[in-house]
Amino acid sequence: MDHVELTAPGLLLRPWREGDVPAVLAALREPAVAQWNPSPGGTDLPGAREWVRRRADWSAGDHVSLAVTGPDGGALLGSVSLHRIHAGDASIGYWTVAGARGRGVASAAVTALTTWAFAQLRLHRIELCHAVANPASCRVAERAGYPAEGTLRESYRYGDGRRYDEHLHARLATDI
Repeated sequence: MDHVELTAPGLLLRPWREGDVPAVLAALREPAVAQWNPSPGGTDLPGAREWVRRRADWSAGDHVSLAVTGPDGGALLGSVSLHRIHAGDASIGYWTVAGARGRGVASAAVTALTTWAFAQLRLHRIELCHAVANPASCRVAERAGYPAEGTLRESYRYGDGRRYDEHLHARLATDI
């Protein structure tokens, strides 16, 4: 799969690069990112370097991961990724750095990647799951047009090691 760059109002979504490692390390150490987007091994420099390397390598065709930055492509604001791309389906995940929260960055990035994925990858369904205890992620899902479908009981172990109920949201290519 070829790398792409996408834009959203005030944002550039671009492939990950080696220069992102220090910002990724800082983000993965930030308490909210560490809790809701745990990355085993990502809290030291070699782990952050590996995190960036894995996300930058799209060769298997099973994921697309983009750094979310300001329109100039510089300072890291967050991450948005499609995972488990298979047979017309995928899952989407995201996080933002503390300074970017509450500004619509995550919902704009999720919307841009979703629109691209339906048009270019011809996906049919994209799922978005988040911990019920993380209401900010519920707002992102709603703003990005992902209706709620249900609750998955104790379905995922988050950064504190506990299993949490998750809300399942999804969009179909046929949704308006």
